Amino acid sequence: VLKQNKVAIFVVAFNAESHIKSTLNRIPEWVVNELEEVFIIDDKSNDNTVEVLNNIEWPFNKTPINIFCTPSNQGYGGNQKIGYTYAISKKFDIVVLLHADGQYAPEFIPEIIAQYVKGYDAVYGSRFMPKFNAIKGGMPFYKWIGNIVLTSFQNNLLNTKMSEMHSGFRS
Repeated sequence: VLKQNKVAIFVVAFNAESHIKSTLNRIPEWVVNELEEVFIIDDKSNDNTVEVLNNIEWPFNKTPINIFCTPSNQGYGGNQKIGYTYAISKKFDIVVLLHADGQYAPEFIPEIIAQYVKGYDAVYGSRFMPKFNAIKGGMPFYKWIGNIVLTSFQNNLLNTKMSEMHSGFRS
């Protein structure tokens, strides 16, 4: 899949100085070395996220890593719009969205990308498979319940069977 497609990883970052290095280092090296690019958009963090990024010794030897900083905080959705606009301009075939805080397991990126071989147009990861993974990963109980209720409502409305309608781990 990687050799036939222009694949990139897009990392959204905001105040992620304590997590971003470990999150990036958890991406399987063989995957990173086959990518066109890893690009990170820092959304005007008010911690040292950018400094941490600028001082990381990248374990990736062939893949360009580009760091962009927004001049003002765009919010999660605004940051994604900027990133996807960039991805379109670069003509990437597949873009995997990854959160800098490690909320979604970078180790599963190969599985996300592999779904394109099966012909899927979009792939969503889920923190709800198995069912209590999100809570074990630190999701507050009220958000867990809210996500389950909202996803159930939307699945009924749209006649779908997603385990997590609002996943930020997607491509």
